[in-house]
Amino acid sequence: MVVAEDISPGAKELLAAERVGYYDGGGSLYLTAPGAYLFVQKLAPKSQSRAMRSLFTGRRAQVLHAMLRQHKDWYGVKDLAERTGVLPSTVSPVLAELERQDWVQTRGQGPSKQRQLTEPGALLDAWAKDSSSNSASDSRRYFVPAAGGDNLLERLDREFHTAHATYALSFEAAAQRYAPFLSSVSQIRVRALDASATTAALTALGARPVGEGANLIVLASKSAGELQFRERVDGAWLASPIQVYLDLFSAQGRAKEMAEHLRKERIGF
Repeated sequence: MVVAEDISPGAKELLAAERVGYYDGGGSLYLTAPGAYLFVQKLAPKSQSRAMRSLFTGRRAQVLHAMLRQHKDWYGVKDLAERTGVLPSTVSPVLAELERQDWVQTRGQGPSKQRQLTEPGALLDAWAKDSSSNSASDSRRYFVPAAGGDNLLERLDREFHTAHATYALSFEAAAQRYAPFLSSVSQIRVRALDASATTAALTALGARPVGEGANLIVLASKSAGELQFRERVDGAWLASPIQVYLDLFSAQGRAKEMAEHLRKERIGF
């Protein structure tokens, strides 16, 4: 029998498959013997739940994003810190939590210890679920006269470049470029830093704030890190496929269908 403060879900499944009993600090119990079977499943302690939720916010999310983009690579704390611009003191607990969830395999010890994602799909599922339950974001709706589809995006890219403003196309319009699914997209949504440069670009574009009938929606990004993994595709900056998937997953209508199409065709896990 294994007794520990914390036993990950994957480890519990493995122990049960081998008919090895376990008991953890959360109160979960599995015990089998001739003529007896005990199974008690308790929710993870609040401290563990908070650790899990905090994975998907701020600079921790940047670490996850980097790992998912190249999920077959091996990562050390120092390596990830350099790739993402995140402090090692932030990277380390993220990797520890991934290890606790049995989503990585490890090699080496101490400062040279490395991890590789073995369950990128499980990590993305958990992130999507968290994003869906916390989908509220600061967004502004605009109408740009005499502009639709590719013409609107071409003008937006030009004005944002001129104003030195950073943006990334997301949701349906971005997914359509990564993995075509819809016959047309009438509205574009972009992530942009809430800064004076963005305001200047929108003014030059002739964007007018509206309550209904918007053809442009701007979602405010809190930091440049949220746009770190954007990609240049067909003359426009697109949020990474991972971010586009997360955005679509938390949206309404056919967005979830488009999210699954993007995941199958472009993300691959």
